Amino acid sequence: MRLLDRSLFKLVSAVTQLLILSAVAAGFYQVIARFVLESPADWSEAWTRASLIWTVMLGVALAFRQGAMLSVEMLHSFLAPRNKRWLEHVILVICVSFLGFMAWAGGQMTWRVRFQTMPSLEVSISWVYISIPIGMVLAILAVVAFWAEGPRKAIVDDTVI
Repeated sequence: MRLLDRSLFKLVSAVTQLLILSAVAAGFYQVIARFVLESPADWSEAWTRASLIWTVMLGVALAFRQGAMLSVEMLHSFLAPRNKRWLEHVILVICVSFLGFMAWAGGQMTWRVRFQTMPSLEVSISWVYISIPIGMVLAILAVVAFWAEGPRKAIVDDTVI
């Protein structure tokens, strides 16, 4: 199970890095094409926007997997060890509920726009919108994987106790 977890999130990280790199390259190309070649490309702005949206949705899952968005450190530090784990359970339920709602809403949006096309890329806009449910489902897996690792260790002055 741990191998699957590591492999999945390494893949998500690699895809996210490639997407951000492609967004930078397309944006750079757009600037060169517009101001140097004086012939702007119609596809580069749409690709940059789409790849940045995908980067954010996949990046949310990566942040949740690292616990970066789950910290409630001040409250966590005031609680007794048993209550700390209860807090982690509450955070899990809240996060999974919210992310599940976002996945559902994103799925609904993706379905509604399935016949709309991005003219500059000549593909369905649903390929951009589907990043929401995919990102949120990956984020749910990330939250559950982070929670399943067990109780958090206390952090004092950047030192794990």
